[in-house]
Amino acid sequence: MKVLKFTLSGKTAFFKKPDVNTYYYFTYGNIHKVALMGILGAILGYSGYNQQKNNQKTLFPEFYEKLKATKLGIVPRNNKGYISKKVQIFNNSVGYASKEQGGNLIIKEQWLEDPKWDIYILIEGEVENELADKVMKRKFKYIPYLGKNDHIANIVDSKIIDNIEPIATANKVDSLFLKDCFELQPFEDDPFDVNIDYTPIYKYQEMLPVTLEETTNKYEVKPFIYTNSPLEPIKNSLVYKCDNNIIFFF
Repeated sequence: MKVLKFTLSGKTAFFKKPDVNTYYYFTYGNIHKVALMGILGAILGYSGYNQQKNNQKTLFPEFYEKLKATKLGIVPRNNKGYISKKVQIFNNSVGYASKEQGGNLIIKEQWLEDPKWDIYILIEGEVENELADKVMKRKFKYIPYLGKNDHIANIVDSKIIDNIEPIATANKVDSLFLKDCFELQPFEDDPFDVNIDYTPIYKYQEMLPVTLEETTNKYEVKPFIYTNSPLEPIKNSLVYKCDNNIIFFF
């Protein structure tokens, strides 16, 4: 089996949460599978949510329908998985924007600052082979964005990794993984032993979208973790050694 790997980054990103506080819009702290499928769909030329509205017979937008079975791995490249956020303020002054005097609507959005990930995609079928060909040749049908068209996506360092190795009992994972697949283990090194090169343990955790619900296309979320802690597998999962990294695919 083969894997397509590339580095995805941008100056800013905005992966909108459905939670809205008046006119304050929040972002997920990392890219999630549905957003990543949207980027891959743009590369392949699949239609999105806007086109789905014109065809009431479809349960999902085309990009999701075509890519929902694709297995992806996501490795945050920002320090310990945390990406800085900055609030952006916009004035919408069109006449129908607000009932306030003057018709001016003030909107606030959280943006991720300098996000970066390594993306791994299992090449298992025709769709993944076509995707790998387009990424390697840099022949994108549409411009890929990180959440919305204010945030141009950079895709670099693409390559095909051959002969990846399945890991049956991984005790570490270098990517985001589903929380219910592993149990974090206590670190056995003594942090006060001067003869040991002690590495502090970090843990990033967030509820991230994995699938779309059929009736409303709302996000269905699950807890993900990114950590350097030792792990104990508690569920069967797709884990492969890709070059020198242990990647969880979902």
